Amino acid sequence: MDEITITLEETDARHGRYVARVAGIAAEAEIIFTRRGPGRVSADHTGVPEAMGGRGVGKALIEFMLADARARGLRIIPLCPFIRGQYARHPEWADVFTTAPGEEPEA
Repeated sequence: MDEITITLEETDARHGRYVARVAGIAAEAEIIFTRRGPGRVSADHTGVPEAMGGRGVGKALIEFMLADARARGLRIIPLCPFIRGQYARHPEWADVFTTAPGEEPEA
């Protein structure tokens, strides 16, 4: 198993990203988010470079984001198609999302 390190980077007052790095790979994977008001963030985009494909980086990013949202008492609006797809496979994550699994969110 590759060592995946994930950090939270605050871009500005409304935006940020979770960034994953894998030892020995120069590329970064990310989930970009936007604060949408008190207690809500939207997961806008997930990007995993080809060099990181098949290593579980995307799922590790989502799990990190979910743990962070739970710790902060946040609800996630799943705008990103990758995150919506993973959520449809993991309905146990419903406590942290603003929609039901498979439901289209309102932006």
